[in-house]
Amino acid sequence: MQKLLSIVLMFLAVGMSAQTALYNSGNLRIHENGTLGFHTDLINEAPFDTNLGLAGFYGTDALRVSGSVVPLFHDVEIMVENGLNLNLGIDNANNTNFILGDINTPKNLNDIYYNFLDSDGFYIGEGDLTKVNGFAAIANQQNFVFPVGDGTFLRAVTLSSERTTLFAKCAYFFEDPSAPLSLNGSYDTNELGRELERVNAVEFWKLESDVAATINLSWNTRSNMGILTDDTNTIVLAGWSKTNIRWENLGASSVVGDLEEGFLTSLPFVPNDYDIIGLGVSKIPFEPLAKEVLSLDNYFVSPNGDGINDFLFIPELEESPNNLVRIYDRYGLKVFEKPNYRDEFSGIPNVDNLVVQKDQGLPAGVYFYTVFMKDLNLNYQGFLYLTNK
Repeated sequence: MQKLLSIVLMFLAVGMSAQTALYNSGNLRIHENGTLGFHTDLINEAPFDTNLGLAGFYGTDALRVSGSVVPLFHDVEIMVENGLNLNLGIDNANNTNFILGDINTPKNLNDIYYNFLDSDGFYIGEGDLTKVNGFAAIANQQNFVFPVGDGTFLRAVTLSSERTTLFAKCAYFFEDPSAPLSLNGSYDTNELGRELERVNAVEFWKLESDVAATINLSWNTRSNMGILTDDTNTIVLAGWSKTNIRWENLGASSVVGDLEEGFLTSLPFVPNDYDIIGLGVSKIPFEPLAKEVLSLDNYFVSPNGDGINDFLFIPELEESPNNLVRIYDRYGLKVFEKPNYRDEFSGIPNVDNLVVQKDQGLPAGVYFYTVFMKDLNLNYQGFLYLTNK
């Protein structure tokens, strides 16, 4: 019976593809192992929340989800070349597979969002062409990487909460915070607390959560960090205080990278205390950044089995067997960590994470690495380029 109903639902979706929208007024359900493919808009006006199979959105033209009742899907697949536009939110109970195209939500309406539910909600396939361009949310999760960005770049935020948060939400804005186009209000980048020198005037994030947390926040060449500072150790997280009505220095526990590309790890703060957050420059480096950080060479790793550069080899570690190596992607997501490192990294992640699949190799690209030589009390950082060729 389950298989029969799944087939009926598939024909329903295909049969409606030539019309303007599929209108759900009730009685739709995706059973286990069933698939419902949307090749047209979805107007959802009835509960659509007992689904166990796959809801896929496919096509070259933009598709739209609207209506009055938020649908709850088990697995979701996005392959819409010109994007899936949400006029109504979507709840995802299990996996979202980004294949092609963004999920777009109105950035001026933060009550419409793509919601990853509970501890089972996760995703794969995120990238510059496959992300949430708007608001992404989580429910009942403690640690999560929000796959948010704009129409050009993924600008993910890694949230590490002190405990499980009932609800959190995030969006990225490539806009001047002093005169944002998408939000009501102004967050004047000249209104600064006494410990803050400057605030980035080209981009910001809106992050909501009532649980204290640390975050990882990245920058790229478009962030123009070189205009703000010539010293990465002065880069900090900045937040627009709801209480003091100004930008305040929220500090940073570490900064990795250079002025072209890098990320920071923040000190603990409560996101709901701040309207928006962004990158800033401290007048005085915080104590965690006062320690000297040296640079090693940039490395090339090509784990193709030819015996050349198949593993990350750092010659300096031969002088310091008591060490700790960490590797991060360009969004600040930790993908590898190994104490007493001995040339083990070959492009395979070893960190428990809902986004990275540990049984698959990491995508080609630039990664950051940090090295702490414990016996020498030295800290190093650098870049590596990973390729499978």
